[in-house]
Amino acid sequence: MIANRQLILPYAAPYLAYVGIASIPATYLAADLGYLLRLIVVPLLLAWGWRWYCPLRGPRSLRGSVGVGAVAGLLGLVVWLALLTPFASAADAQHWTTRAFFLRLLSAGLVVPVFEELMMRGFIFRLALQWDNARKDGKPDPLHAALDERSVSAVAPGAWSWAAVIVSTLAFASGHAVHEWPAALAYGLLMAGLWINRKDLIACITAHAVTNVALACFVYATGSWQYW
Repeated sequence: MIANRQLILPYAAPYLAYVGIASIPATYLAADLGYLLRLIVVPLLLAWGWRWYCPLRGPRSLRGSVGVGAVAGLLGLVVWLALLTPFASAADAQHWTTRAFFLRLLSAGLVVPVFEELMMRGFIFRLALQWDNARKDGKPDPLHAALDERSVSAVAPGAWSWAAVIVSTLAFASGHAVHEWPAALAYGLLMAGLWINRKDLIACITAHAVTNVALACFVYATGSWQYW
Protein backbone atom coordinates (compact mmCIF):
# COMPACT_ATOMS: atom_id res chain seq x y z
CA MET A 1 0.00 0.00 0.00
CA ILE A 2 1.04 3.61 -0.55
CA ALA A 3 2.68 5.21 2.50
CA ASN A 4 0.89 8.03 4.26
CA ARG A 5 3.43 10.67 3.32
CA GLN A 6 2.54 10.12 -0.34
CA LEU A 7 -1.17 10.32 0.49
CA ILE A 8 -1.01 13.78 2.06
CA LEU A 9 -1.53 15.64 -1.22
CA PRO A 10 -4.54 13.63 -2.50
CA TYR A 11 -6.33 13.99 0.83
CA ALA A 12 -5.37 17.61 1.47
CA ALA A 13 -5.74 19.10 -2.04
CA PRO A 14 -9.58 19.37 -2.08
CA TYR A 15 -9.59 20.80 1.45
CA LEU A 16 -6.86 23.34 0.69
CA ALA A 17 -8.49 24.35 -2.60
CA TYR A 18 -11.80 24.97 -0.87
CA VAL A 19 -10.18 27.02 1.90
CA GLY A 20 -7.97 28.85 -0.58
CA ILE A 21 -10.89 29.96 -2.75
CA ALA A 22 -12.83 30.96 0.36
CA SER A 23 -9.90 33.16 1.41
CA ILE A 24 -10.10 35.34 -1.70
CA PRO A 25 -11.54 38.73 -0.63
CA ALA A 26 -15.05 39.56 -1.85
CA THR A 27 -13.67 42.60 -3.65
CA TYR A 28 -11.91 40.20 -6.04
CA LEU A 29 -14.36 37.31 -6.08
CA ALA A 30 -18.06 37.65 -5.29
CA ALA A 31 -19.57 35.10 -2.91
CA ASP A 32 -21.72 33.42 -5.55
CA LEU A 33 -18.81 33.12 -7.99
CA GLY A 34 -16.61 31.82 -5.17
CA TYR A 35 -19.00 28.99 -4.43
CA LEU A 36 -19.48 28.26 -8.12
CA LEU A 37 -15.70 27.98 -8.47
CA ARG A 38 -15.53 25.66 -5.47
CA LEU A 39 -18.29 23.49 -6.96
CA ILE A 40 -16.11 23.03 -10.03
CA VAL A 41 -12.57 22.79 -8.64
CA VAL A 42 -13.10 20.66 -5.55
CA PRO A 43 -15.04 17.80 -7.25
CA LEU A 44 -12.36 17.69 -9.94
CA LEU A 45 -9.69 17.28 -7.27
CA LEU A 46 -11.77 14.62 -5.51
CA ALA A 47 -12.11 12.73 -8.79
CA TRP A 48 -8.35 12.97 -9.32
CA GLY A 49 -7.54 11.68 -5.84
CA TRP A 50 -10.25 9.02 -5.59
CA ARG A 51 -7.94 6.13 -6.50
CA TRP A 52 -5.86 6.81 -3.38
CA TYR A 53 -8.67 7.27 -0.84
CA CYS A 54 -9.61 4.75 1.80
CA PRO A 55 -12.92 2.88 1.31
CA LEU A 56 -16.04 4.77 2.33
CA ARG A 57 -18.01 1.63 3.11
CA GLY A 58 -17.42 -0.73 6.00
CA PRO A 59 -18.69 -4.13 7.14
CA ARG A 60 -22.16 -2.93 8.11
CA SER A 61 -25.12 -2.31 5.82
CA LEU A 62 -25.14 0.78 3.64
CA ARG A 63 -28.79 1.43 4.47
CA GLY A 64 -28.08 1.25 8.18
CA SER A 65 -25.16 3.65 7.96
CA VAL A 66 -27.19 6.15 5.92
CA GLY A 67 -30.07 5.92 8.40
CA VAL A 68 -27.89 6.28 11.48
CA GLY A 69 -25.96 9.07 9.78
CA ALA A 70 -29.16 10.98 9.00
CA VAL A 71 -30.34 10.77 12.62
CA ALA A 72 -26.89 11.79 13.85
CA GLY A 73 -26.93 14.70 11.42
CA LEU A 74 -30.15 16.06 12.90
CA LEU A 75 -28.74 15.58 16.40
CA GLY A 76 -25.60 17.39 15.23
CA LEU A 77 -27.73 20.33 14.08
CA VAL A 78 -29.26 20.66 17.55
CA VAL A 79 -25.84 20.47 19.19
CA TRP A 80 -24.37 22.97 16.72
CA LEU A 81 -27.15 25.52 17.26
CA ALA A 82 -27.10 25.10 21.04
CA LEU A 83 -23.35 25.64 21.35
CA LEU A 84 -23.10 28.36 18.71
CA THR A 85 -26.02 30.50 19.94
CA PRO A 86 -24.11 32.15 22.84
CA PHE A 87 -21.42 33.34 20.42
CA ALA A 88 -23.46 34.16 17.29
CA SER A 89 -24.39 37.83 17.03
CA ALA A 90 -27.41 38.78 14.94
CA ALA A 91 -25.94 42.27 14.63
CA ASP A 92 -23.06 40.88 12.57
CA ALA A 93 -25.29 38.70 10.38
CA GLN A 94 -24.98 39.11 6.63
CA HIS A 95 -27.98 38.39 4.43
CA TRP A 96 -27.08 36.27 1.41
CA THR A 97 -28.56 36.72 -2.05
CA THR A 98 -30.75 33.85 -3.21
CA ARG A 99 -28.22 32.75 -5.84
CA ALA A 100 -25.30 32.82 -3.42
CA PHE A 101 -27.33 30.96 -0.81
CA PHE A 102 -28.27 28.09 -3.10
CA LEU A 103 -24.75 27.77 -4.48
CA ARG A 104 -23.47 27.57 -0.91
CA LEU A 105 -26.22 25.06 -0.09
CA LEU A 106 -25.06 22.83 -2.96
CA SER A 107 -21.48 23.12 -1.79
CA ALA A 108 -22.32 22.44 1.86
CA GLY A 109 -24.57 19.51 1.06
CA LEU A 110 -22.70 17.74 -1.72
CA VAL A 111 -19.03 18.71 -1.62
CA VAL A 112 -17.97 19.72 1.91
CA PRO A 113 -19.12 16.50 3.65
CA VAL A 114 -17.10 14.35 1.25
CA PHE A 115 -13.75 16.13 1.27
CA GLU A 116 -13.91 17.13 4.94
CA GLU A 117 -14.74 13.65 6.21
CA LEU A 118 -12.09 12.11 3.95
CA MET A 119 -9.55 14.57 5.33
CA MET A 120 -10.56 14.52 9.00
CA ARG A 121 -11.79 10.99 9.68
CA GLY A 122 -10.31 9.31 6.62
CA PHE A 123 -6.76 10.63 6.93
CA ILE A 124 -6.00 12.66 10.06
CA PHE A 125 -7.89 10.36 12.44
CA ARG A 126 -6.21 7.25 11.03
CA LEU A 127 -2.77 8.83 10.81
CA ALA A 128 -3.05 9.89 14.47
CA LEU A 129 -4.13 6.34 15.34
CA GLN A 130 -1.12 4.87 13.56
CA TRP A 131 1.19 7.38 15.23
CA ASP A 132 -0.32 6.47 18.61
CA ASN A 133 0.09 2.74 17.92
CA ALA A 134 3.71 3.25 16.82
CA ARG A 135 4.34 5.23 20.00
CA LYS A 136 2.85 2.47 22.14
CA ASP A 137 4.97 -0.09 20.25
CA GLY A 138 8.08 1.79 21.35
CA LYS A 139 9.12 3.08 17.91
CA PRO A 140 11.97 5.61 18.34
CA ASP A 141 10.30 8.01 15.87
CA PRO A 142 6.58 7.18 15.84
CA LEU A 143 5.66 10.05 13.51
CA HIS A 144 8.19 8.88 10.93
CA ALA A 145 6.85 5.34 11.27
CA ALA A 146 3.27 6.53 10.78
CA LEU A 147 4.14 8.62 7.74
CA ASP A 148 6.58 6.34 5.95
CA GLU A 149 5.81 2.80 7.13
CA ARG A 150 2.02 2.82 7.40
CA SER A 151 -0.98 3.53 5.18
CA VAL A 152 -4.33 4.84 6.39
CA SER A 153 -5.97 2.45 3.93
CA ALA A 154 -4.80 -0.42 6.13
CA VAL A 155 -6.65 0.79 9.24
CA ALA A 156 -9.38 -1.62 10.31
CA PRO A 157 -12.95 -0.28 10.11
CA GLY A 158 -13.88 1.40 13.39
CA ALA A 159 -10.36 1.23 14.86
CA TRP A 160 -9.65 4.09 17.23
CA SER A 161 -7.71 5.47 20.16
CA TRP A 162 -8.24 8.51 22.34
CA ALA A 163 -5.28 10.21 20.67
CA ALA A 164 -6.93 9.77 17.27
CA VAL A 165 -10.24 11.15 18.56
CA ILE A 166 -8.58 14.17 20.17
CA VAL A 167 -6.23 15.02 17.28
CA SER A 168 -8.91 14.72 14.59
CA THR A 169 -11.41 16.71 16.65
CA LEU A 170 -8.92 19.53 17.23
CA ALA A 171 -8.02 19.53 13.54
CA PHE A 172 -11.70 19.72 12.61
CA ALA A 173 -12.33 22.62 15.01
CA SER A 174 -9.29 24.52 13.76
CA GLY A 175 -10.87 24.74 10.32
CA HIS A 176 -13.74 26.82 11.70
CA ALA A 177 -14.08 30.38 12.94
CA VAL A 178 -13.07 30.95 16.57
CA HIS A 179 -16.63 31.58 17.75
CA GLU A 180 -17.59 28.19 16.26
CA TRP A 181 -14.97 26.20 18.17
CA PRO A 182 -17.22 24.89 20.99
CA ALA A 183 -19.78 23.66 18.45
CA ALA A 184 -17.08 22.29 16.14
CA LEU A 185 -15.37 20.39 18.97
CA ALA A 186 -18.66 18.74 19.94
CA TYR A 187 -19.43 17.96 16.30
CA GLY A 188 -15.98 16.48 15.75
CA LEU A 189 -16.54 14.15 18.70
CA LEU A 190 -19.91 13.13 17.24
CA MET A 191 -18.29 12.28 13.90
CA ALA A 192 -15.55 10.29 15.60
CA GLY A 193 -18.22 8.37 17.50
CA LEU A 194 -20.01 7.59 14.24
CA TRP A 195 -16.81 6.17 12.72
CA ILE A 196 -16.27 4.00 15.79
CA ASN A 197 -19.89 2.85 15.96
CA ARG A 198 -20.69 2.30 12.27
CA LYS A 199 -17.13 1.45 11.16
CA ASP A 200 -17.38 3.43 7.92
CA LEU A 201 -17.22 6.95 6.49
CA ILE A 202 -20.64 6.72 4.85
CA ALA A 203 -22.35 7.46 8.16
CA CYS A 204 -20.06 10.44 8.78
CA ILE A 205 -20.57 11.87 5.29
CA THR A 206 -24.33 11.41 5.52
CA ALA A 207 -24.49 13.05 8.94
CA HIS A 208 -22.34 15.95 7.81
CA ALA A 209 -24.51 16.50 4.73
CA VAL A 210 -27.76 16.33 6.71
CA THR A 211 -26.48 18.80 9.30
CA ASN A 212 -25.29 21.27 6.66
CA VAL A 213 -28.47 21.10 4.60
CA ALA A 214 -30.74 21.26 7.67
CA LEU A 215 -28.78 24.24 9.00
CA ALA A 216 -29.14 26.01 5.66
CA CYS A 217 -32.89 25.38 5.63
CA PHE A 218 -33.20 26.65 9.21
CA VAL A 219 -31.25 29.82 8.40
CA TYR A 220 -33.24 30.49 5.24
CA ALA A 221 -36.61 29.85 6.86
CA THR A 222 -35.96 31.90 10.01
CA GLY A 223 -33.65 34.58 8.66
CA SER A 224 -31.08 33.68 11.33
CA TRP A 225 -28.12 34.54 9.13
CA GLN A 226 -25.77 34.72 12.11
CA TYR A 227 -25.58 30.92 12.00
CA TRP A 228 -24.51 30.95 8.37
